Amino acid sequence: MSLEDAGFNKDSIDYLVNALSESSKKDFRGLVIIKDNHLVLEAYYGTYWRKTVHDIRSAGKSVTALLAGVAIKEGLIEDLDQSVYSMFSEKVNPSINEDYKKIKLRHLLDMASGLDADTDDLETPGHAIEWMAKDDWKSYILNVPLKTEPGKKFVYADIHPLLVGLAIEEASGMSLKDYAQEKLFGPLGFEPVYWYTNSANQTGAAGNLYLTAFDFAKLGLLVANEGQWEGQQIIDADYIEALKNSKGYPEVSDWFFAADTYGMMWYKSTRTFGDKEFEYLFASGNGGNHLIVVPEEEIVIALTSSAYGLPHGQGKSYTILSMILAALE
Repeated sequence: MSLEDAGFNKDSIDYLVNALSESSKKDFRGLVIIKDNHLVLEAYYGTYWRKTVHDIRSAGKSVTALLAGVAIKEGLIEDLDQSVYSMFSEKVNPSINEDYKKIKLRHLLDMASGLDADTDDLETPGHAIEWMAKDDWKSYILNVPLKTEPGKKFVYADIHPLLVGLAIEEASGMSLKDYAQEKLFGPLGFEPVYWYTNSANQTGAAGNLYLTAFDFAKLGLLVANEGQWEGQQIIDADYIEALKNSKGYPEVSDWFFAADTYGMMWYKSTRTFGDKEFEYLFASGNGGNHLIVVPEEEIVIALTSSAYGLPHGQGKSYTILSMILAALE
């Protein structure tokens, strides 16, 4: 589908593509736009091309949330209200903290578990620095205590997707990487994929996921199409609706300028670009890695960038998003 047929102002998009190519900062990697289930634009920069995998950083958390939906569809997890404690065998995990009886899956997905873990506070016992280097991080993670009542406050922490991933791994008997390959990446035709998995066969569900920009966009298309891919229902439509409509916790707006709320491990925003207001959800990773879904417009945008730890990364991707949506006529 051409840019014009998709309803975009071609001159505006051409200007954006050229500006990215000529930018003095050579860290932007890929741009994919899909409209009405048709590929509209695919552009790569530097040595990157369609088959180059890229570290999408914390956008991998949103992929873990999709895998939770797959696991619910398969019956490996009961539903969003299942307690985290019941997802793990006491016999296999004797050190599991009984506080986990108070935490539901939805609390993990909303990053509102109440666990004593905070990415912005190195002193919290649930911080990734305490367990990421371990050969087997499961027993440590399952004994992190509560700090506050679950469901009351958003606190960004890697422990949340890790617990979701560990629950899927225990229920499936597979690493999250292998489960994803069999149930999600394989059916969507991903090639290639890398997802860090430790020596205990535990996958880094908080990130550490390398995808091509094109495959990244496919995940957005799965969300836009209510969990269906080429006639196959990968994730139940009601789970996708919960993911899209979850308003989560608005205090995230004080933590991340580009978001209004956060829920089900996806950010949600309403913004006006040009003369039109857009409601959209997006996955976001350090450096400006964004996967945006605009349901009402049937638009999916994937942005990959390696501006890791640099102040301009997220802002640049937000500007790119604004220029794309402002170009919609």
